[in-house]
Amino acid sequence: MQSLIKNQRLQERMVSEETAASWIKDGMTLGLSGFTRAGDAKAVPSAFVDKAKKDNMKVNVFTGASLGSDIDRLMAEAGIIHKRLPFQADGVMRKKINEGDMYFIDQHLSHTAEMVRNDVLHPIDFAIVEAVSITEEGYIIPSTSVGNSSVFVEKAEAVIVELNLAQPQAFEGLHDIYEVNKQGKRQPIPLINVDDRIGSVGIPVDTAKIKGIVVTNQADSPSPITPPDEETAMMANHLIDFLKKENELGRLPNNLAPLQSGIGTVANAVFHGLLDSDFTDLEVYSEVLQDAVFDLLDAGKVRFASGCSITLSESKLKEVFSNLDRYRDQLVLRPQEISNHPEVIRRLGLISINTALEADIYGNVNSTHVQGTKVMNGIGGSGDFARNARLAIFVTKSIAKNGDISSIVPFVSHVDHTEHDVDVLVTEHGYADLRGLAPKERVPLIIEHCAHPIYRDQLYAYFNEACERGGQTPHIMEKALSWHTNFSENKTMRERALQRS
Repeated sequence: MQSLIKNQRLQERMVSEETAASWIKDGMTLGLSGFTRAGDAKAVPSAFVDKAKKDNMKVNVFTGASLGSDIDRLMAEAGIIHKRLPFQADGVMRKKINEGDMYFIDQHLSHTAEMVRNDVLHPIDFAIVEAVSITEEGYIIPSTSVGNSSVFVEKAEAVIVELNLAQPQAFEGLHDIYEVNKQGKRQPIPLINVDDRIGSVGIPVDTAKIKGIVVTNQADSPSPITPPDEETAMMANHLIDFLKKENELGRLPNNLAPLQSGIGTVANAVFHGLLDSDFTDLEVYSEVLQDAVFDLLDAGKVRFASGCSITLSESKLKEVFSNLDRYRDQLVLRPQEISNHPEVIRRLGLISINTALEADIYGNVNSTHVQGTKVMNGIGGSGDFARNARLAIFVTKSIAKNGDISSIVPFVSHVDHTEHDVDVLVTEHGYADLRGLAPKERVPLIIEHCAHPIYRDQLYAYFNEACERGGQTPHIMEKALSWHTNFSENKTMRERALQRS
């Protein structure tokens, strides 16, 4: 422990997870480390679930993004959460939120730290963060994610550190913790290049705030992403064709621009398609570094990758973590408000690639709500990037549920990204470059290049009827969401199937 807790006074504060959990009281607010199932606090939250079930307690839970180790599921099943933010990806928790059993605040991931810093949200009673070590100077060295841990530690009344022996010590030196000052008092963020280091190697903390240190030995949960399939491979090819054209026109250099990819199977698979492209010397400036990023690093396609967390499949996790030193000069992990900061995204001129649930004929995108009301996971960082990137690209398969759902609809049932923030739509059928086009110019491109053929006539019929009523963005308001209504009532959006029934 002396090699991991280099500040001798802190060695006296080692406690069990049960003892640490006993300090948490009903109505408190917890700031937990963790971003997309990586670097999450594991032991203390789990012990608190057992305590809270017996004592009938509820707490607010703030994180970086989704948690692994089934923590979100356990807390949701126990009914101990009053309010959760800013992102989650657990099926049980999703069900509880949509049934109204707990409150969920869906936030842009760059906004949470600002709200905590400005005392807009509930004050944080305990920051519970995972680390690989604590330096003599009092820096907490995070593990596989930074997330919101640094601002939680700064603003919390007290701090509990989970020292995880299962995480490689080689993570020390891979982080770059830069804290912005309060709004109105801060300087420009001095990050000019993807590989710049502008902060400290760990999270600074007043050691007097560290109430306890819990030793754990539990690896991160593996990412649930699945390998690329035929459709995602086609999407990747369409995306690469678009990027090649941009390069030929002189709008992108040979190494493109720094790349960002959202979390999930589709975005990871599309990113993976760059392996077979002619582009080299690429840079990544993203939130989550998934399998595809490390495949690109291994292939020599990516020069450097900056992220907020590392989230990998089980096999890739073992491969990367056992050889972490080989990536030491190619990786950096930052707080999420820096990885997602609009100022930096705009300065670097990113190409952002994120996933849509559905898009409409004018380019509005829904990335969070099924049928307009039931939240899936949350907006995550897609809005941070889409509004500020050089190129905001959204990808989705054109149909779902064996064709009973069209991902291209007359009007999205919930708007997360307005038509003003969407540059390119990509499906397995092609891509639509929407830049510089008025609403009515966008429609035929989206229908012809992105919609599934079985829905194209239906989409044109809606648009043509809407045009008879006129307007800058023609709609038939009483029919705009009729496709979603039809699916609710008849389990399909297809017009012919409806007529037969």
